[in-house]
Amino acid sequence: MPAPYPTAPDNGSSGREAARSLERLRPRLRELFAAEPALWPVFDARLDRHFDRLFRTLRALYQDRYDFFWHLEQITATAARQMLARSPDLRATDATAEADFRWLRSHKEVGAVCYVDLWAGTLPDIPARLDHLRALGVTYLHLMPLLKTRQPPNDGGYAVSDYRQVEPRFGTMADLEALATTLRAEGIRLCLDLVFNHTADDHHWAQAAAAGDDEKCDYYLTFPDRTLPDRYQPHLREIFPDRGSENFLWVSSLNRYVWSTFYPFQWDLNFANPALFRQMLEEMLFLANRGISILRLDAVPFVWKEIGTPCENLPQAHLVVQALNAAVQLAAPALTFKSEAIVHPDDVVSYVSPGEAQLSYNPLLMVLLWEALATRDTSLMRHSLTKRFDLPDGTGWVNYIRCHDDIGWGFADEDCREIGIAPDDHRRFLNAFYTGRFPGSFARGLPFQDNPRTGDCRICGMTASLAGLEAATDEGDEQAVALAIRRIILMHGLVMTLGGIPLIYLCDEIAMPNDYSYRRDPDKAADARWVHRPAMDWSAPALSGSDLHEPGSQVFEALKALTALRRRHDAFDQGPITILPLDNKHLFGALKSGSEGPVVVIANFSEHPQPLDDWGVPGVLGTDTLDDLWTGRSRHFAPGLMLDAYAFHCFAPGSQP
Repeated sequence: MPAPYPTAPDNGSSGREAARSLERLRPRLRELFAAEPALWPVFDARLDRHFDRLFRTLRALYQDRYDFFWHLEQITATAARQMLARSPDLRATDATAEADFRWLRSHKEVGAVCYVDLWAGTLPDIPARLDHLRALGVTYLHLMPLLKTRQPPNDGGYAVSDYRQVEPRFGTMADLEALATTLRAEGIRLCLDLVFNHTADDHHWAQAAAAGDDEKCDYYLTFPDRTLPDRYQPHLREIFPDRGSENFLWVSSLNRYVWSTFYPFQWDLNFANPALFRQMLEEMLFLANRGISILRLDAVPFVWKEIGTPCENLPQAHLVVQALNAAVQLAAPALTFKSEAIVHPDDVVSYVSPGEAQLSYNPLLMVLLWEALATRDTSLMRHSLTKRFDLPDGTGWVNYIRCHDDIGWGFADEDCREIGIAPDDHRRFLNAFYTGRFPGSFARGLPFQDNPRTGDCRICGMTASLAGLEAATDEGDEQAVALAIRRIILMHGLVMTLGGIPLIYLCDEIAMPNDYSYRRDPDKAADARWVHRPAMDWSAPALSGSDLHEPGSQVFEALKALTALRRRHDAFDQGPITILPLDNKHLFGALKSGSEGPVVVIANFSEHPQPLDDWGVPGVLGTDTLDDLWTGRSRHFAPGLMLDAYAFHCFAPGSQP
């Protein structure tokens, strides 16, 4: 069973008020089930479990509304109608999820992410590529934004024009539903992005607002003059330096200012309006009823605004997601939330709970992997992960090396200072290293959103290019090629074994390099992130098996072996982890345990062999004989045991005397 759900604070009367409200609502809700009375007991039982927290979170958000109880009824009725609209097959997945939600912590899970057009072509083309996903053991497929979007510029699909239509070049909503059914039969959950902080400026809600619809205008954060914007603006941080720090734009068709956190064509939604909350719930459940299993909640920290604050990570942002979670549990409990919060590491963790977002990206691990590769020093990685890798029961990390976005150095400044690192200087070093401006760098990355005022930027690039394979191949340096391949395998090895769902950024599995062709496309040329959004090369030797010695083939074979290793050993579940205090700063070690006993994961972040000194192997594993689950070899431990350059090992108690 999932862990207990959290509840909003009780002012002493919320529980009684919730009980009275439910007593009043039950007869009216039951009427909705007149055509399918057998479903009422299922929904009624969910009300017993989830209505109290739905009530409390909504009450905390909208307690000053005179029409609160009307909106509460509309929200609950929306959940009931959408539950009735689910297919029998999806209702069966709900029953399974309610009985056991442990899949999201399981070592059996492996994720992959791609763009539909760049990886396959269209939605109907994806089933033809299932053999590739099977080879990687994929059980979770995240398709990048595919809902209908405005014409470019559209932030790579994150400016949504309609939550209920697919972008025509990818297919139709019927195609998406058919794909979800096909994937479900294969044991693959389908994940989509839900961009719920904002819509495109041509969304039909925005168009209605511009046409004079006051109800739809209140779906957005708009202002008749600069009075309120001028009170908000001084406290807001600059998101994109090339845009500047101004978050408000004058829209002549509205004759009002509109809040726009990201790009001018993305209008922020007004979650202080319960009608908007109900509408967004309906959009979520519409997608769930098409067979979507996981919704990535985009830009979660920004969904609530208060004057005098940075308008990020406010308590109400958590309440919004918690209330959506409670309402979804009434209608479609198989639907899982994944938070996308690229903020301070402590704030990232704060969004993860069974009653909020059950899954979360783990940007800290991603950042620390690249940081340790550049410095050859795991001190910051060990220090930071010791504080923040464990998660509550009923939740899990999604661990990744690369994604569609840039790498921003989101480690905690206080973590750096605690071990003697100057955080701002360190970020400048990492930016120089990964853009190839630091002497001796192996990386070929591009800067994104350079800030000349602060010297800060973010990093773009494919894993192969950032790990040195592109430069080594161009230079014809076979030794450097071998080291780059080992770096790629090392990072994937760690995200596969530390716990959480590993997410493979498709095209990385065959070590594709940066794609500089984006510079020739006027719609993409200004956005360096397109350098790591290539079209899949289905003719690559790695996929034909024509040359098993070329770099892409070596990486592909290693990733297939890593996912198989992961699936064999439950020590790699999301579960307790102990970061080992190794003497050698070049080495990273972690202790995991499963039904077969303990496993120690060890990685060498240096291009030179490194000694593994006495870190208590007999005490931890109970023997000096080590079976390496990864290489299949046994080794005898003695202080000073040498680990090869960029070595990755999974040591278990040896089977030999």
